[in-house]
Amino acid sequence: MELAFDTRGDVTVVRVQEAKLTYPVLSTFFSEVQQRVEGGARKVVVDLQEVGYLDSASIGCLMDIHRLLQEKGGALRLSGLQPRVETMISMTGVHKIVPLHRDEEEALAAFASQEAGQ
Repeated sequence: MELAFDTRGDVTVVRVQEAKLTYPVLSTFFSEVQQRVEGGARKVVVDLQEVGYLDSASIGCLMDIHRLLQEKGGALRLSGLQPRVETMISMTGVHKIVPLHRDEEEALAAFASQEAGQ
């Protein structure tokens, strides 16, 4: 499982560097993100720009990350969704729970404007 982590201010960016995000790699994906959340990350952007396909288990995993962050007072945003991935996310209704953004910069800006509005 290829992941790259970056910290942009108080936001942790997780870049999934796999063409497919599917069941066999999800435990690694979740545990890597969970480690960061347990270590204090509260604002997380999962950048899916490289992902051309994900399965239902992956969507469940993204929801698990969302719940984990919510329990800690944090938030999840998804960015860089390719059309096929965005269709899967929309068909399952995840887009109503987890905000989707065109790219990483837009997701970061949304966190910044949310903070400014508080």
